[in-house]
Amino acid sequence: MWPFALVFVFVFVIPIMYAVYISFFQNRMIGGTRFVGFDNYVRLLHDRQFWSAVGRVALFTVVQVPVMLFLAAAMALALDSMKLHGTRFFRISTFLPYAVPAVVSTLIWGFMYGAKYGLVGSFNGFFGTHLDVLAPGVLLASIGNMLIFYSSLSTIPHSLYEAASIDGASEWQIVRSIKLPELRGSLAITVIFSIIGSFQLFNEPSIMQNMVPGNAIGTYYTPNMYAYNLSFAGNQSNYAAALAITMAVITMAIAYAVQLRSMKEQMR
Repeated sequence: MWPFALVFVFVFVIPIMYAVYISFFQNRMIGGTRFVGFDNYVRLLHDRQFWSAVGRVALFTVVQVPVMLFLAAAMALALDSMKLHGTRFFRISTFLPYAVPAVVSTLIWGFMYGAKYGLVGSFNGFFGTHLDVLAPGVLLASIGNMLIFYSSLSTIPHSLYEAASIDGASEWQIVRSIKLPELRGSLAITVIFSIIGSFQLFNEPSIMQNMVPGNAIGTYYTPNMYAYNLSFAGNQSNYAAALAITMAVITMAIAYAVQLRSMKEQMR
């Protein structure tokens, strides 16, 4: 217990406390570091680039999370089905993409969707079109969270399926009456994890920044990219700390609202 507690304090608690501490200061060319109170947070409330980044990841979350969870649930239900042939093969093939690092997969998708090369480039060259799926305003979604759904389905006793089959229930009736209700608890967890992951979007747009045409992905494309560039390129670590703390509060508030709604649904 003590080793975990020490690592948790030094890796998680202390950095957060330090970020909160430096967010109340400001580095100035004349006068050095000064205590400014909540000035960084007030400045953040009027920062259009920050709210533009927040709106962008919010739109990404609204579009991506439902699609991702629907596909994850469909894949979990398919793997849990007794009528799916080659279940072991599909289990292995489903988890294989998780062995590919996010950086590598981003580069692969970037080259595949590039308008001058890859699949889209070959399509444009063959048909004479000018399709560009990496142009500004185009949103690409990802899938995941199937593992949580499948684990939740694995806890259902098979005796329930057998009893339902004896009573004449079809496969769809079993899914609707037994499996889907069982996924309600895990659904809240996956929604929270997906929201947190979407608001922390950094690797993919950062890597693809030099692969897209023009300035489609700027330095403030996502809040994490904005904080990174403010801290390491703009020498504004205090303002970046205020941005990070604000995003943490926003993310926690949304996650708490989802959790509260889920608890109310389960109590009914």
